[in-house]
Amino acid sequence: MNFDFSIPTKVLFGCGKLDELKREKLPGKFALFVSSRGNIIKDLGYYDRLVQILKYQGIEFLEYNEISSNPTKDEIMKAAQYARDNFCDFVIGLGGGSVIDSAKAIAFMARNPGDLWDYIFTGSGKGLPAKNEALPVVAVLTTAGTGTETDQWMVITNTDLNEMIAYGVPSTFPKLSVVDPDLSASMPTFLTAITGFDAFFHAAEGFIAKTSTPISEAFSLQVMRLVSKYLPRAVQNGNDMEARSNISLAGMLSGMIQSTSSCTSLHAIEHGLTCFHPDLHHGAGLLMISESYFNFFAKYVPDRFIKMAHILGATTDDVPEEEKPYVFVQAMTELQKQCGVYHLKMSDYGITIDDMEKMARNAHKTMSNLFAMDRYPLSLKETVDILTKSFR
Repeated sequence: MNFDFSIPTKVLFGCGKLDELKREKLPGKFALFVSSRGNIIKDLGYYDRLVQILKYQGIEFLEYNEISSNPTKDEIMKAAQYARDNFCDFVIGLGGGSVIDSAKAIAFMARNPGDLWDYIFTGSGKGLPAKNEALPVVAVLTTAGTGTETDQWMVITNTDLNEMIAYGVPSTFPKLSVVDPDLSASMPTFLTAITGFDAFFHAAEGFIAKTSTPISEAFSLQVMRLVSKYLPRAVQNGNDMEARSNISLAGMLSGMIQSTSSCTSLHAIEHGLTCFHPDLHHGAGLLMISESYFNFFAKYVPDRFIKMAHILGATTDDVPEEEKPYVFVQAMTELQKQCGVYHLKMSDYGITIDDMEKMARNAHKTMSNLFAMDRYPLSLKETVDILTKSFR
């Protein structure tokens, strides 16, 4: 019962909230407008709506629409230089987690010298302190699950070094986030499922992490409850706005978990996969290793696993005491089956059984800080075993 926390982001939450952005005081007059590659945002009409809001507010802007699904350091550095050269005074991101993560990283590097990896504090990063605060960031979400709208973290890949690392400082919290579930209604079924499970894993990891607090635990249990109740509905019917709204809420709260607790080594191990296989979506990678991972940790924090089982609606009344923690794993995998994402295969993304040690070593090297959040110190061999058992 001894903790501190701060979540300084103002959030506009609810259907139709994008239109209310025109009445908000934005943190600058000349924005770098960040979005992903391709035309999907424009085809859906979201781009034009945001452009009209910026014009209504008298905001000038430049565009950077080269963000990939797993954003790279090169993309960030190019965009940050563009923002500096044109004296942009804030960054606005329209898109999913990758775009908002990129907006934060661009805002940070637009105000700080050198290379992003000068400031990264794990892997091959130099761990230098930030010299200046980031430019203000406005986040407009079109997906639901990553939680980046309410935390300071951004995950960026250094393709030269095969390192996928999270970084953040207090100034990289968005100043303002718009979470409008209407914008998530266009998400494909598969993306709905895997991003929803990203929120779920933030919650489960935050609940079993060393750094959990009464605040983060309340968020964690609520996120797991919301995902278990509403994600199957959102997957089955993308126009079910009650389900969409509750999954958007779960995603937003999952960012608050990252701000008050932490992920554990599950996220670190997944980064070890995606840094070598950038076509693998982060949420899909988490799903692939989740059953093996939580089966391993169930015996080390049994009381917490039993609580998580109960929040998923499972009963442990007639289960032998030593088997009760594993009821959570059974309930979680059943939820994955309901959402059609239980049978994802590493081999479909070009991963081979011979890659397991390489990916495990990468995870320990680049995201050692998340292994430190585990209540049991996971060895390299045990990490390889978790990956091996996950392979299919």
